[in-house]
Amino acid sequence: MKSINPIKFGTDGWRAIIAQDFTFDNVGICAQAVADYAKKTGLASCGLVIGHDTRFASEDFAAVAAEVVAGNGIKVFLCPEATPTPVISYGTLARKAGGAIVITASHNPAIWNGFKYKIETGSSAPPEVTTEIEANITHVQRTGKIKRMTLSAALKQGLVEYLDLAPIYFDQVKKLIDLNKLRRAELKVVIDSMWGAGAGYLKTLLSGGTMNLMEIHGDRNPLFPEIERPEPIMPNLMALSAKVKEQKASVGLATDGDGDRMGVVDENGVFLTQLQVFALLCLYLLEVRGERGPIVKTLTTTSMVYRLGEIFNVPVFETPVGFRYVAPVMVEQNALIGGEESGGYGFRGHVLERDGVLANLYFLDLMVKTGKSPSELLAHLYRKVGVHHYQRRDIEFPEKERKTIIRHLKQNAPDDIGGVKVVRFDTTDGFRFLLADGAWLLIRFSGTEPVMRIYAEDGTLSRVGELLTVGRNLTGV
Repeated sequence: MKSINPIKFGTDGWRAIIAQDFTFDNVGICAQAVADYAKKTGLASCGLVIGHDTRFASEDFAAVAAEVVAGNGIKVFLCPEATPTPVISYGTLARKAGGAIVITASHNPAIWNGFKYKIETGSSAPPEVTTEIEANITHVQRTGKIKRMTLSAALKQGLVEYLDLAPIYFDQVKKLIDLNKLRRAELKVVIDSMWGAGAGYLKTLLSGGTMNLMEIHGDRNPLFPEIERPEPIMPNLMALSAKVKEQKASVGLATDGDGDRMGVVDENGVFLTQLQVFALLCLYLLEVRGERGPIVKTLTTTSMVYRLGEIFNVPVFETPVGFRYVAPVMVEQNALIGGEESGGYGFRGHVLERDGVLANLYFLDLMVKTGKSPSELLAHLYRKVGVHHYQRRDIEFPEKERKTIIRHLKQNAPDDIGGVKVVRFDTTDGFRFLLADGAWLLIRFSGTEPVMRIYAEDGTLSRVGELLTVGRNLTGV
């Protein structure tokens, strides 16, 4: 068994194109590497959770992983149907399992699938763990030694047990938020599950009261029709926006392909950016719920939280992109919330992982407790922190040109942009330019696909567009 390309874990697992690199053989190699890690660290005795999303053959890839893990004598708790990643993460923590394998490519296009490993806390595996697993993968590739038994045999021997994690997760959510109060709210809510693993979760949790609920794209379709990818950003939420306007709904809520990210469309069908939503969720916890604690943000996330930190006297910590960097800081600082530009947010008192289902519930609770619409909430936020606009542009590029682009960026870093001085040039994760007037521009390479992302935030929308153009020009592409 030889892989076409090296199997490397990016910001959140290994992702590859189905049938090209993402094959049953390579999934078996990854599963063996995880089994070897679990045995070496003593986690094998706790068993492993294995789940999957709604992508093509995800359940079959999950079955292969289960056969290999069971073949190593490790108990497997196998999700019987597509399950959101945060549900798997919380289930791992609640069952005190040794970790979890999740077959998902999250928000990538339909031709991709992926392999995530979650540690025993349910969090994304930190770099030191993925480095060890990658070394195990290389060893397995070299030796070809994979232990495997059939799923039917593993089930008979009790080494594989089907386990529906939804009830465990629902019980946890009920502890974090008053669902009965939400259900009684006089709101009309449109839910877009984007044909992903989150389908049915919000509707199930919110049904049984006076709330008017409508779900679109709640069935399984591995092609993710109408959209480029199941990522809850404006180009992919046009149907949600149209449905909100058609139904005169109070809000539109979305979850991504594996349910760990969220998206919001306001009562007018206008998309709220992930940075606006993150700031609103911080405001919800600090002002509405009256909680206190540090905020953790990735460098791609809004500077609005710094202002909120000043207002509510809480510290703000910044990390590179990826929740595997956010989670450890949340633990160290007992943080209230951690967030990424991707629309993934994690919360204290819950699993240290992004949870698009819970984040959507919290946003609804913010609306209910304040009596404000999403647009009114945004106006309230801006009165506190000032107006902030944000946009992102994704540019595909040939992987072979990566080094050339990086070299071009290093050689052409400007001292000012549009006549405004660059007060800090940061290369912690990509190339970030912080300007004297508070605006910022970032050029960063995706850790999961050959895509270059250009981000900008400023007080005026027109300037954001100008900054993005400058960023594109700086790449030389």
